[in-house]
Amino acid sequence: MPFSLPQTTRRQLMGGVAATAIGVPLLGASAAFAVNLPESSGKVDMAKVLQPGALPEMALGDEKAKVTIVEYMSMTCPHCAHFHTTTFEPIKQKYIDTGKARFILREFPFDPVATAAFMLARCNPAKPQEMADAKSYYAMVSMLFKQQRAWAAPADGNVRNALLQMSKMAGYSQEGFEACLTNQKLLDQVNATMKRGAEEFGVNSTPTFLINGNRYSGDMSVEAMSALIDSLL
Repeated sequence: MPFSLPQTTRRQLMGGVAATAIGVPLLGASAAFAVNLPESSGKVDMAKVLQPGALPEMALGDEKAKVTIVEYMSMTCPHCAHFHTTTFEPIKQKYIDTGKARFILREFPFDPVATAAFMLARCNPAKPQEMADAKSYYAMVSMLFKQQRAWAAPADGNVRNALLQMSKMAGYSQEGFEACLTNQKLLDQVNATMKRGAEEFGVNSTPTFLINGNRYSGDMSVEAMSALIDSLL
């Protein structure tokens, strides 16, 4: 799915969260994946990829791991949700927790609703003016992906309220929710992260994985990502 790189403004952010996000199809059964190695869509300079960006890295795993995986994803992307609800945890247990791979998540929001979700994952629910740590960030991302339909395209069309209710489950108050979503600096940083991914590393769809110097576009099964990681160890 190609991506045109819009820049979410504060007005669009608040307006977008007030209306139903469109283009979030139901997650259907995944297609069968071959165990063959995924095909690279291009090369990237990993030294450049791993240079600090606008936001602190949300990384899991050993910095000295032989394999580094950087994923650009959108919170309203159903393929990203599928990856994180089916593939990510087995990969984490097998490779990240054992020191074989390092995993970094970066923001590439499709729309204001995805931008809002990322901002809420980045903020500390107890102190929204502060940033969350990696553990809290991944926990929020996981919760939102598992309930993607409920907040990104709720039956009543009230995305703002649905996202607020999800946020309260993570420990946000309504005041904290508002404070996080009106943080202009954080909004600018999310936009800058997306822009960098597109302009410097050729990201134009989600999920996109930058793995040891190669770019891979699209969802991956446990088998496909395992085969790829194993080939690099």
